[in-house]
Amino acid sequence: MNTAYKILTSDADLFAAALAQVQVYVVQLVDGKPHVIADYAGPVQKWTADYILLAGMTYRRDEFEFRVRVNKK
Repeated sequence: MNTAYKILTSDADLFAAALAQVQVYVVQLVDGKPHVIADYAGPVQKWTADYILLAGMTYRRDEFEFRVRVNKK
């Protein structure tokens, strides 16, 4: 089984992840490109147009990328 990631970009993506209570990975962006995993944060608690709250930590949407693991067969 291979592992892939879905990037959460839209409010609909974040809503689905919040409902499913899936683990969200936070990836730091450097020069607009993914660089390193900054945190294995947890489920989405709240989001706005500018910020996402995960496991009590607030992340700016324009500074980080948010991913969930999906299994490919």
